[in-house]
Amino acid sequence: MGNDQPGATAAPPAADGLMRGAPMFGDPVTGETVSSDRPVVSEPADAGWRAASATRAVTQASEENFPVALRFLPRRYRQHLLAVYAYARTVDDAGDLAPPAERPQLLAGLTEDVRRLYGQGDGAEPSSAAVRRLASTVTDCAIPMQPFLDLIAANEQDQVVSRYETFRDLEGYCRLSANPVGHIVLHIFGSYTADRARLSDFICTGLQLAEHWQDVAEDARAGRIYLPAEDMREFGCAEEDLLCARASARLRALIEFEVRRAGDLLSAGAPLIRGLRPLPRAAIAGYVAGGRAALAAIARADYDVLTATPRPGKGRIAAELARAIALAR
Repeated sequence: MGNDQPGATAAPPAADGLMRGAPMFGDPVTGETVSSDRPVVSEPADAGWRAASATRAVTQASEENFPVALRFLPRRYRQHLLAVYAYARTVDDAGDLAPPAERPQLLAGLTEDVRRLYGQGDGAEPSSAAVRRLASTVTDCAIPMQPFLDLIAANEQDQVVSRYETFRDLEGYCRLSANPVGHIVLHIFGSYTADRARLSDFICTGLQLAEHWQDVAEDARAGRIYLPAEDMREFGCAEEDLLCARASARLRALIEFEVRRAGDLLSAGAPLIRGLRPLPRAAIAGYVAGGRAALAAIARADYDVLTATPRPGKGRIAAELARAIALAR
């Protein structure tokens, strides 16, 4: 959705630096981490943010975004997931860390590289190492091109959109920023079908929303608001309320409403777990558990997402994992 479409509001220059990240590469189960087999380094073009991007990529790959819950996976799965993570991180860095004037060109270059990877374009080899690293993953797992392009499109949208008028508008953003990751993961596990992708979309959108509701204060300070404007009006909330030190009663009521809606999406997608083989079943159950635990943490904070960022404890995540697996049987 561009800024000339309904529901879109132009993003201010101050919004650069916002951290998004693909939700299904988060730490869904234990909150702990495990070092990856090799560091993930994205490759920005400008020296001023090259170091920041590389440091973030190495740190998050080895200390944040490759969860202990997935270390039981055979090496080939881990390597494919890490390759996709490196790509997603590179795309996000181009959209978040690069000088704002350079972002459109960098994202367009990544789009061209993905097309080259699939034998389209000018026939040259992709210039991005992160895209080249996808080659065996794309081939071995028969992953189509569109999910990779959608992740770039989400970052392109972030350059021009900073507000969402309706929940439907926000869901449209999640279809680009979150749902493609679930499709890619299903392909990596050899489990992709149209029906499973539909259930995965519920989970990924729910996870993305849980992350947004945890980070309301951080996002507002960065100039970006994901709470739908129509919902804010319905609950009597103004944008200025998101910059307060503590959430008002009206804002807490709004967050409670949004948390419930995100939880309903996770529950709608949870039947996906039941139809999967043991390895993907455990992984997807972990993601559902992480999302539910995050929403529970917000509820425990009485829906005040301004005083501090609500984060779930390991015990709650473990309990949610047990629940997700048990209900899938």
